[in-house]
Amino acid sequence: MVAATYTVIGYFLPDHLQRLQRAFPGLDIQLHEVNREAIEEGLLDERYDIAVLLTSNVRDPQIASETMMSSTRRLWVPSRHPFLKKARVGLADVAREPYIMLTVDEAANTSLSYWSTSHYSPNVKLRTSSVEAVRSMVASGQGVAILSDMVYRPWSLEGQRLETIVLQEPIPAMNVGLAWARHARFNKAMEAFRAYFRQAFHIPQMRTDTSPAAHVRSAHHP
Repeated sequence: MVAATYTVIGYFLPDHLQRLQRAFPGLDIQLHEVNREAIEEGLLDERYDIAVLLTSNVRDPQIASETMMSSTRRLWVPSRHPFLKKARVGLADVAREPYIMLTVDEAANTSLSYWSTSHYSPNVKLRTSSVEAVRSMVASGQGVAILSDMVYRPWSLEGQRLETIVLQEPIPAMNVGLAWARHARFNKAMEAFRAYFRQAFHIPQMRTDTSPAAHVRSAHHP
């Protein structure tokens, strides 16, 4: 049983599932889409064997995690936005724009975490769980957003273009990887699943850090 969050299933996992099936044709993957809290509970209750999620969100110290990739967060703006001509753009500039706030996978909490360390706050026009709604509203000039490269696409569903800008402030990346209960004993299927991702992202065996301190060091929200 594999659990995964909305963002992971929509923008990360499908291609890897196809490759997994080719690499391990006998591997039976039963996939469930649930939120991070339900994943943590399910791993501890042994309803799920392993999960693919935003490891930067993992909170329970009884959950071990291993980050496979980090996706940079950038400012999304419509094409021909004045910010694209500026040498530097920061949160002070963004605060003067209408802001489209994504809420899925705790994205709003993550956003507020880095806004709270600045002297500014976003002028939120809309909160939505839909990445495509954010994309369409930004591309049509109705606001801006800060989201990760993993979910970025240059065109909205309406065929309008959007661009990205690196902000001058350090914005935490969105980390994606595997998680499992610390007390779990890995069976062959779990080992194969983890081995695939380690190989795909060139993670050596020694990279796994399941200590509570590891969670503190990587505790960036999405």
